[in-house]
Amino acid sequence: MTQTLEPEVEEVTEDGTHQPLGVYTRPKGGNGWRDWVTTVDHKKIGILYGAAALFFFLIGGIEALLIRLQLATPDGTVLGADMYNQMFTMHGVTMVFLVIMPLAAAFANYLLPLQIGARDVAFPRLNALSFWIFLAGGLFLNTAWIFGDAPDGGWFGYAPNTGIVFSPGNGMDFYAIGLQITGIASLISAMNLIVTVLNMRAPGMTLFKMPVFTWMILVVQFLLAFAVPVITVALFLLMFDRNFGSHFFNPEMGADPLLWQHLFWIFGHPEVYILILPSFGIISEVIPTFSRKPIFGYPFMVFSGIAIGFMGWGVWAHHMFVSGIGPISVAAFSLSTMFIAVPTGVKILNWMATMWGGKLLFNTPMLFAAGVVSMFTIGGLSGVTHSVAPADTQQTDTYYIVAHFHYVIFGGALLGIFAGFYFWWPKVFGYMLGEKLGKLNFWLMIIGFNLTFGPMHILGLQGMSRRIHSYSPGFGFEFWNLVETIGSFVIGIGVLLFLINIYASAKKAKGQPPVGPDPWDARSLEWITPNPTPVHNFDEVPVVEELDDFWHRKYGKDENGKVIRIASAEEVCQDGSAENVHLPSPSYWPLILALGFPFIGYGLIYNLWFCVPGGIMILMSIYAWAFEPPDDPDADHGEEQHDMNSDSETEEVSVD
Repeated sequence: MTQTLEPEVEEVTEDGTHQPLGVYTRPKGGNGWRDWVTTVDHKKIGILYGAAALFFFLIGGIEALLIRLQLATPDGTVLGADMYNQMFTMHGVTMVFLVIMPLAAAFANYLLPLQIGARDVAFPRLNALSFWIFLAGGLFLNTAWIFGDAPDGGWFGYAPNTGIVFSPGNGMDFYAIGLQITGIASLISAMNLIVTVLNMRAPGMTLFKMPVFTWMILVVQFLLAFAVPVITVALFLLMFDRNFGSHFFNPEMGADPLLWQHLFWIFGHPEVYILILPSFGIISEVIPTFSRKPIFGYPFMVFSGIAIGFMGWGVWAHHMFVSGIGPISVAAFSLSTMFIAVPTGVKILNWMATMWGGKLLFNTPMLFAAGVVSMFTIGGLSGVTHSVAPADTQQTDTYYIVAHFHYVIFGGALLGIFAGFYFWWPKVFGYMLGEKLGKLNFWLMIIGFNLTFGPMHILGLQGMSRRIHSYSPGFGFEFWNLVETIGSFVIGIGVLLFLINIYASAKKAKGQPPVGPDPWDARSLEWITPNPTPVHNFDEVPVVEELDDFWHRKYGKDENGKVIRIASAEEVCQDGSAENVHLPSPSYWPLILALGFPFIGYGLIYNLWFCVPGGIMILMSIYAWAFEPPDDPDADHGEEQHDMNSDSETEEVSVD
C-alpha cells in the first residue's frame, strides 16, 4: 500500500513556522466502501468520526428517554432497579466518551488542517488509527448489552463499589477495558494534532494569527495528553482488582478508599473542559461571522482558554467535599473553583461584546451559538454555587448536580456542536441545511432542554436524590418529573428534525451544483477552498498576513477608514482545479490493527486465549505498517488507481 507520511525537507520561515517542501502521494479514489475503510484523508476521517458519534448519540438518547419514562411517575415500572443502574451508567458513558468527545474530534480532524493552511495532519495513518480504535472501543463497550450485564456503577465508576464484590457481573469489566481502548485513540489523536498545529502552519501564520477554534482544539489536545494517562492508570488498577485478584481499591487490605475518586476527578475535571472548549471554539467562529465583526478581545479569548486548561487541574476535589478530605482541602478547592470562573466569564463577556453593536444575522448557526452563551452562563452560575462548601454539601448527590452538569455539557458543548453542524455543513458536503427546519430544530431543542433540566434544580433543592430508580408519591416530585419527561421527548423530536433536515436537504441538493464559495461571508482560512473541500485542500497553500486572513482578502478600507469590499468571494476563493497534488495513500493496516483490541478485551474478561488472535493482529499490523513501501505505484486500494508512475516525475505539484 502506498504511503508517504511526512515530507523529508522543511523550510523554517521568517515567523518560525515549518513549511513542508516535500511531495506527498495519494491516488485519486472514488467513494466506495473500500475508500472509506482505508482512507487517511483528514476530511473523511472527520466525517467518519461525526457519523459514528451521531450513531452513538442516538443510542445515548434512547437510553435517556427510557430513564425519563421510568421517572415520569412515582413507583415507575418501565425499568427495574438493576436495569436502571445500567441504563443511566451507559447513558453517561456514551454521551461523554462516545458522543461529545468524538464530535469534537470530527470538527478538529476536518477543520484544523484547513484553518492552518495544511494539506493534511502530520501523521495521516495514525489519524486513521485513532478513529478505528475509538470505534472499536465504543462498539466493544456496547456489546456488554449483548454478552450480559452492562456497566452499572455510573460514568464515574467509583471503586470499591465497582469492585467484584459489589458489581459481580461483567459490566464493569467492559467499562474498564472499553474506556482504556478509547483512551488510546484519544492519546494518538492528541499527539497528532499537537504536532500538526506546531509544525504545519501555512507561511505567515503565527500562533496568534490562528483562529480561536484552532487554539481551543490545541488546548484540548494538551489536556488529553496529560489527563487520559491518569484515568488509564485508574482503569488499569480496577481491571486488575476485578480480574487478577489485586487489592488496589480494597480498604480491608490497606487501600485508600478515596484513591479512585482522586484519580478519576484529576482526570474528570479537565475532561469537562475537554468537552466544552471545542464548543467555545466553534461559537467563537460563528458569532463574529454573524455579527459582522471580528471577535472582541482575541488575545483575551486565547489566553482565557489557556487559563481554563491550566486551572482545570486545580479544582478536582470540589467533587469530593462530602468525602471527608478535611477543612483545609475544602477551603483551598473552594477558592480555586471560584477563580476558574474568571477566565470563563471573560469568554462570555467577549462573546457578548462581539455581538454588541454588530449587524446581527440570526441564521440557524447563530441561534445555536447564542443558545450556548445563555445556557452555559446558567450552568456556570450553578457551578459557582458548588464552590461554597455548605451549599455544595446540600446539593451533592441530588438532581441539582444533574441539572448543572447538563446545562454545561448539553447547553454548552452539544448546542455548540449543532452550531458547527449548520455552519460548516456546506463546507463538508457542498449543500446547505434547510433554514426553516434548522430554526425549528433549534427552538425544539432549546425549549425541550430547559423543560428537561431546568426543573432538576428545583427537585434537587427539594431533596430528590440522583441515581434512584423510583420515588414514592407524596414528596412533591411528581409534577416536575413529568415536565422533565415531556421535555426530554421534545428534545428527541428536535434531534429527529435535524436528521430529517439532513435527508431533505441532501435530496434537494441532488443533481444541483455545490453551494457557491463563502456562503456565510466568513472570516477564517478554510473558506478559501471550494465547497465541498477538494481532496488536496488548497490549490496553492496560502500565505497568511492577518488574523482572519480570508476576510481581509475580501475587505479593505477607503481613504476615510471605512470598511469596503475590495474583492468578491469568487475572486478570492480557489476553484479546486489543481491536479496531481500528491498526498498520503490509503492503508488497511490502521483498521486491522484496531480490530485486535476488542479480541484482547474479550480475552481479559472471558478467556485469556482470546487475547492471542488480538495480539497477533496488532503485531502483524505494526510489522506490516512499519515495512509498508513508501511508494508502491502498483498497489491496489480497491478504487480507481491513479497512475503515479506517470506523475511521479513530470506532474507533481509541490506542497507549498
